This record gives sequence, structure tokens and C-alpha cells, in this order.
Amino acid sequence: MEKVIVISAHPDDEVLGCGGTLLKHKHEGDEIHWIIITGVFEKQGYTKEIIQNRQQEIEKINNLIGVSSIHQLNYPTMSLNSASLNKLIPQISTIFKKINPEVIYVMNRSDAHSDHRVAFEAIMVCTKSFRYPSIKKILMYECISETEFAAALPENAFLPNYFVDISPYMEQKITMMKVYGSEIDEHPFPRSVKNIEALAIHRGAQSGVEYAESFMIIKEIWK
Repeated sequence: MEKVIVISAHPDDEVLGCGGTLLKHKHEGDEIHWIIITGVFEKQGYTKEIIQNRQQEIEKINNLIGVSSIHQLNYPTMSLNSASLNKLIPQISTIFKKINPEVIYVMNRSDAHSDHRVAFEAIMVCTKSFRYPSIKKILMYECISETEFAAALPENAFLPNYFVDISPYMEQKITMMKVYGSEIDEHPFPRSVKNIEALAIHRGAQSGVEYAESFMIIKEIWK
């Protein structure tokens, strides 16, 4: 059994980027923990109904995946910046030291959304082997509508080198994404069911399976 932590800058990142992989971890008996960095609040102009719906969505995803713990850090969405790191890094460090994870799934470092980029920076600070010796693998996932919309520069390219066959879990992944009803729309909206399936088919074709999710290995330690 492996202990896995998946990080979402916003709820839905985890389903888009590695929903099928998380279901596979669960099927294989691994222990999954979920860190959600941001939330929505009335002071930002969100209604009580939207806030309540978002919490219900998180609970539904929890039930569908079966995570062992959820850690909501409740930074206002679209507010993360370099100043946030002073508080964010110690919070993440505390969670990592409590859980002692072996596998980390984190958003792509160059995604278009600044919340993703700041969260990635904080996570990487908390993966030094001499302070967090349990961590054996760090995988960066792609997130539709963020990863592909980063500036088209060589240093921002997402170049997958690790693929997971999610063919048995593709239907469940779509079911989970539909929980986030306000985040999906009809094609050609990037977060459409058609586009989610298309990306999984494309990654599957790259790796010789029907459907796949792809990652970039940031670190892997084999002892």
C-alpha cells in the first residue's frame, strides 16, 4: 500500500488531471489524501448557494474516490501570490509530515492560472528528501484549460514522460467531472466531456492503451 497525496489549487483540478489515476490507486488499495488550496467566499462576491454547492461537490468527489483525508486550506481563489508562500509552505509541510506520503500529484508548474503556479512552488519546497524522506515520487499533471493555455514558450511545454492506463476508470472519471457542473460546458469549451475524452484517447494512443492520463516525472527515488 502506498500513501498518495493529490493537490488541487481548485476543486476539479484533481479530476481533470489525475481522476482516473486516483481511482486506480484506490482499486489497488492505496491510501489517498487530498489537499485543496483555495475556496470561494462571500467576500469575493460568491453567493451562499455557490459556496454550499462547492462544498457538496467536494463531498461527492470524496465519496466517489474514497479519500482518507481532505485538507482545505481556504485561500481565496485567484488570490495566491508570492506573499502567500510564507503561510502556505508551513501548512503543507505540516500535512506532509503528518501523512508521510510516498507519491505526490501536483499541478503543472507553468499553467496559465497563477494559483497553480504558486501552489506548485509551495509544494516543491516541501519535497526535499532530507526533510521529507517518505516521498519517493513526484508527478506533475496536466489540467485542461490551464496547461494548454500557458504562453507558447519552450520553457512552458508540458512534455509527458509517464502514462497511466485509466481505461477501466474512464467512465467514472467523466461521472466525477460532471459533479462539477459549473466547470463543464459543450464543445468547443475546453472543459467539455468531448475534450476530456479526446485528451485521454490521445494520451492512450501515445502509450498503447485505450485511455490514459499523462504526467511529467519531477522526481523518482527507487530504494
